[in-house]
Amino acid sequence: MVLQRIIRAAAGREVKPVLRRSLLWLLALALMALFVRAGLWQSGRALEKDALLAASASVLAERRPLPLDEAQAAMPAWVSIDGRFEPLPALRLDNQRRGARVGVQVFRAFRSVDGVRLWVDIGWRPLPADRRVPEEAPMPDGPFRLQGLLVPPPAAGLAIGPASSPLADGGALALRAEPTVLRAAMTGTAAAGGRERVLDDAVLRLDPAMPLGHERDLDLLANTLSPDKHRGYALQWFGFAVGLLLLSLFLQFRRRP
Repeated sequence: MVLQRIIRAAAGREVKPVLRRSLLWLLALALMALFVRAGLWQSGRALEKDALLAASASVLAERRPLPLDEAQAAMPAWVSIDGRFEPLPALRLDNQRRGARVGVQVFRAFRSVDGVRLWVDIGWRPLPADRRVPEEAPMPDGPFRLQGLLVPPPAAGLAIGPASSPLADGGALALRAEPTVLRAAMTGTAAAGGRERVLDDAVLRLDPAMPLGHERDLDLLANTLSPDKHRGYALQWFGFAVGLLLLSLFLQFRRRP
């Protein structure tokens, strides 16, 4: 009986360290998997943005206008659209930078002759120190032929807080250019018969050469991370995974008698 008790006690003392080491390894492996996954996501975003920049450069080099339906499927794409600006208040996208300056990107509603309604990015305006959003003058009346780059709306980022808030002039200040925000801000005018449709998954980046709007360019990554930044973050995450693996191995062999 005494011998059996000694064996059980010794076994218990042995099992506890083994169990503790196993749990620590499981935790370390879970963290390593999380770090690798974050690194792969950053690498994937770098590849996506490389492809976007390459496609944009090719489109801008040719500037061959595509029909709107075809352009939607091929974004980014160069388009030329005939129509009129609608008498809707402007939609502004907050927290947009040009260098060290912070301001808003201004979008105006446009209706094509085919009854397609979309938002046109007419440029960037700085905000004063009190962050009061300046009013926008009405857009010129009459027919226009607009040309520019049809692209998806600016990336939304983290969804924190309301997507948009109303402004005194009847427009909206958006924190995220989500499709729901673009569509909701476009509902201020009556429908133009059964032919009308609203583009809520694309905006027109107006050609900087056109004498309309504010400061603008066709840089698609002006307010987001560049591919090189994503690759740098990917290396950091992979480095965390390798560092944790080496530390775990060091502690494992160091504990050995």
